[in-house]
Amino acid sequence: MKTIVILSDTHRNLAAIDKLAGILRESDYIVHLGDMASDMREVMKAYPDKTYVLSGNNDFFGPMKEAVIEVEGRRIFACHGHLYGVKSGTERLLSAVKERGCDIGLYGHTHMAQVEEKDGILLINPGSMTRYGTENTYCYLVIVGKKAVATIVKI
Repeated sequence: MKTIVILSDTHRNLAAIDKLAGILRESDYIVHLGDMASDMREVMKAYPDKTYVLSGNNDFFGPMKEAVIEVEGRRIFACHGHLYGVKSGTERLLSAVKERGCDIGLYGHTHMAQVEEKDGILLINPGSMTRYGTENTYCYLVIVGKKAVATIVKI
């Protein structure tokens, strides 16, 4: 069993990230999907071997735009989502996930949490943790073999 904390669109809400300190410490992986990737500098320093930070459309910091992460035999494609037009739908993202041989796709950008399955692909948007929003959410993903359970958590 592996656990993944998925964050996106934190937009300098460091207090929200600080609230997750215990969960971040105990998780197997941490993924930030962009838009204020720089918010994750301290987390990256503390957990360099398990943290993936992607850049979004508002980022100048972020070592990569996309990543494929292998966990428990599952292949996860992670991106911010703006390059795939996710505000207009997830069809292009779904194609990108399939092209990379992945069965889980992670994206942000819309600030709306969503978990759905399309064509056998699990698509997850953790929502946002922006200080400007009314709802701060992240996703807690548990993978056990072929089973993946994504839970959207409000903080």
